[in-house]
Amino acid sequence: MKDLRSFSRIQEYLVEGVLTCEDIVTNYLQNIQEQQHLNVFLDVYSDEALQRAQEVDQKIQAGTAGRLAGMVIGLKDILCYQDHKLQASSKILDGFHSQFNGTAIQRLLDEDAIIIGRQNCDEFAMGSSNENSAFGVTRNAADLSAVPGGSSGASAVSVQANLCTAALGSDTGGSIRQPAAFCGVVGLKPTYSRISRYGLLAYASSFDTIGIFTNNIEDNALLLEIIAGKDNYDSTVYQGEVPAYTRHLEFDRKVKVAYIEETLDNNGLNEEVLVRTKKAIQFLKEDGHQVESVHFPMLNYLLPTYYILTMAEASSNLSRFDGVKYGYRSKDAHNLEAMYKKSRSEAFGEEVKRRIMLGTFVLSASYYDAYYTKAQKVRRLLRDATLKILDEYDFIVLPTTPTTAFKIGETNTPLEMYLADLFTVQASIAGVPAISIPNGEDHAGLPIGLQIMGGNFQEDRLFAFSKYILDNLA
Repeated sequence: MKDLRSFSRIQEYLVEGVLTCEDIVTNYLQNIQEQQHLNVFLDVYSDEALQRAQEVDQKIQAGTAGRLAGMVIGLKDILCYQDHKLQASSKILDGFHSQFNGTAIQRLLDEDAIIIGRQNCDEFAMGSSNENSAFGVTRNAADLSAVPGGSSGASAVSVQANLCTAALGSDTGGSIRQPAAFCGVVGLKPTYSRISRYGLLAYASSFDTIGIFTNNIEDNALLLEIIAGKDNYDSTVYQGEVPAYTRHLEFDRKVKVAYIEETLDNNGLNEEVLVRTKKAIQFLKEDGHQVESVHFPMLNYLLPTYYILTMAEASSNLSRFDGVKYGYRSKDAHNLEAMYKKSRSEAFGEEVKRRIMLGTFVLSASYYDAYYTKAQKVRRLLRDATLKILDEYDFIVLPTTPTTAFKIGETNTPLEMYLADLFTVQASIAGVPAISIPNGEDHAGLPIGLQIMGGNFQEDRLFAFSKYILDNLA
């Protein structure tokens, strides 16, 4: 079968008549069938995807096809796709079907993308390993004994294992970038509010962002160009025009780049990750860019601030899942209060319950000011400090993750798992765009990621700089 890892190559095949959309979908369906052991898809829309492929083929012949004709996309099980199951990989939403298309999904369909299936994830996007799903762990295609990262781990694996051209996931504190690093693909978290959140199940509303997995920068830029932009269904979305990202991928200037000293001088940083990060920094210096170390002494406050605030928001957002109107309802409940308690305690997983309870605790009257209010104040300090660096420098480079993918079942405590987000939560707290690109492999062949942060709504520059680095480090 032809190489389907690049959408531009797919488009060439379609134009030349070498392949049809139906051929492309058939190939991906075969790959999915052969790699079921990865546990990527919760539902595969085989018949529907083939039928849509035939319709798109007809549009191509008629010259009326959209910009994504031939692109096959997977969706994390947290995005609304009308008349399809939506569960957030949780038992609490057993039997629920989305009643509408999220804005990002609708924009994909409008440009003739083909959606091939619903993908596994950490329950309600809470996790860093894809081990918290009610439907079992997803495996890393580079090492079946290793995790793919989380919470969008299966979406990253779908691109890594050539099960679809691209995938949409969500990033609250690193859930796109961390699995992208673990799986050796490109993962973008755009500026907060760049993409409408309408149709994205809420975890922590002031952090949640739809993100994109692809094999290259060009495809990522194209997808963001299509799904970003103003939306009447989301009052928080950015109202500015969407740049033509695909037309701004050339990089021919010298820039100022910062790297945070505390991220490299860190006891938790794997030696091979450190070496690959330093190699990228050295390349930038040798190529004539002004590369300087900066200090970020508040690094140790990132994780506590992030988890206090996101757990508080999760406590509020997940209160709607109560067994009353839809989803799972306990069969052992004999009154209203018991139904609430039993339905939620039986259907939510351990990690979700932990975060709800901790979030409820920090929002309680006795502790609100001590934890939640203080965390909000610290968030502003962290954001201001990050933006100050980005005012002086064009980009910040740092490792995406402290280590490469760890083994399934290896982390013994929630705290160990939370530390996997150490380098990704900064961009989430500040709301700035960040991308993870492949940066080599360790001695075991596990991928390493390099993370790049840019200024607010400067994804065009971020794409161009990332492509430049990726082309030179490959």
